Amino acid sequence: MTVCCGVQVPAPDFDLALTLDSGQTFHWESLGKGFVGAIDQRAVYVVQRGDSLEIDGAPAKVVARYFSLDHPLAEICAALPNDPAMMAASVFCRGLRIMRQPKWECLATFITSSMKQVAHIRQISRTLRERFGTRRSLGNTHLYSYPLPEVLADLEESDLRHCALGYRAKNLLATARMIASEEMDLELLAKLPDDALRAALCALPGVGLKVANCVMLFAYERLRAFPIDVWVERVLREKYFPRRRKFRPGELQKFSAQYFGAHGGYAQQYLFHHARKTTPRRLSVRDR
Repeated sequence: MTVCCGVQVPAPDFDLALTLDSGQTFHWESLGKGFVGAIDQRAVYVVQRGDSLEIDGAPAKVVARYFSLDHPLAEICAALPNDPAMMAASVFCRGLRIMRQPKWECLATFITSSMKQVAHIRQISRTLRERFGTRRSLGNTHLYSYPLPEVLADLEESDLRHCALGYRAKNLLATARMIASEEMDLELLAKLPDDALRAALCALPGVGLKVANCVMLFAYERLRAFPIDVWVERVLREKYFPRRRKFRPGELQKFSAQYFGAHGGYAQQYLFHHARKTTPRRLSVRDR
């Protein structure tokens, strides 16, 4: 591997490895002392050295924006609820930031994530990239960008099923065709308020409330969005309602919006990652 890191980016209050392993994105790979991956259509290599990043393949501003290095992380963490579960997760996840991912890539990836563990989602992402993405080179290292919706729209459902998508293939294909035909414009959705954005995303094939909230959080920077998957639901039930057995539909979602507030997305990601990494594997459930 020959990659020269010639650009430095200040990165205080940031943990690169922790962020890339937190279930937000699924294609970055450890390589040498750093990580190689794609930021949109760019091949990028990143090494963390203390409070700075050394990068190759992209301008400093692109990398800084992707990893949300402008988020006032200390202020965000200070604003999170001061309860034992949240505090334990915040300490465990110190330096973890909510990334700003490309909208199509984030949407497509989370459509394929349903009922899957992180390792499986990573394999699906790798297969889709290698078969239908564009090859990018960085030194003598090669990787693939995520396939554009126009590329997937020209495929058949069977092509995607061969990538181990199962029933998700139909949803990914239908959504890709809606976007490729401009029936849906992901960039225009950014102008919508939260509730309208969530409703628009939920209208896409394969997108339910949890996936919509993930896309809102990781691609549209709606930091109030609070995705509830099996991990987070378990934490909410066990840590915040230990004596409750039954909940009305939407009750946990409403509680989360009120209790965790403006930075609920950070709270969710910290609770999720802490639970996933500290729960004994014999008790584990699907990751996303």
